[in-house]
Amino acid sequence: MTANILDGHAHAQIVIDKIAGELDRLPRAPGLAVVLVGCDPASQIYVQSKVRMAERLGLRGEVARLPDDASESDLLAGVEALNARDDIDGILVQLPLPAHIDALRVMAAVDPAKDVDGLHALNAGRLFHGDDALVPCTPLGCLRLIKSVRSDLTGAHAVVIGSSNIVGKPMAALLLQEHATVTQTHIHTRGISRICREAEILVSAVGKAGLVRGDWIKPQAIVIDVGTTRVERPDGGYAVCGDVSFDEAVQVAGAITPVPRGVGPMTIACLMENTLKAAKARAARLQ
Repeated sequence: MTANILDGHAHAQIVIDKIAGELDRLPRAPGLAVVLVGCDPASQIYVQSKVRMAERLGLRGEVARLPDDASESDLLAGVEALNARDDIDGILVQLPLPAHIDALRVMAAVDPAKDVDGLHALNAGRLFHGDDALVPCTPLGCLRLIKSVRSDLTGAHAVVIGSSNIVGKPMAALLLQEHATVTQTHIHTRGISRICREAEILVSAVGKAGLVRGDWIKPQAIVIDVGTTRVERPDGGYAVCGDVSFDEAVQVAGAITPVPRGVGPMTIACLMENTLKAAKARAARLQ
């Protein structure tokens, strides 16, 4: 028996359709600004996908571009300008940033009410306190995929591989809010394969192609693969691979996300949802 393959596009469309049904209730179309520093090819593709989805939905999407050698002060000034604009409800600074820029300082400069990537310390704190917050888009999308298979996570053993501020830590917090029992692993964890074999829910977000083998997975577990790594092929091209050895895992898991077409579409859908949420909150404050 093979696993149920979770189609990220199909699940993302459910979120998109719900957003589309709420836009008419707002006094104006929400505005999303994506800040892109440099010309990293992967980042440019991600940014184009986000802006294209915003425009498709009827949101106003724009890209603020800075060169690779832009100074940190230039970037901070750009963020402050977006903070002050009444027509911008959501701000996302595309990561990674060039090495000479302090990403945490930049995240801290974004207005928390416009922080649709959920990376400001205030939103992170609210999430860990169980309070209402703008939640990082990728772990929020992962949770939606998990709950499409198992709506009640109470008491379930979940293992998260990775402890980044973008995915690993907020993923663990969201699972805890669902009353799962969470084990967070990382690069220094000993006996990681044994720990993973105990997981009813396994989320991997480290960006190491093929890390999770089929014998790491508990039979019928829900497996969410966040990793995306470009792997060169013998013909000189490349393939995009996940953290999970899919061909092995699909024979063991109960449900699994593919790479691509898994978590990625949900991340963009949840970004649109966060932008709508920020716009609704802003409209309520101005009433």
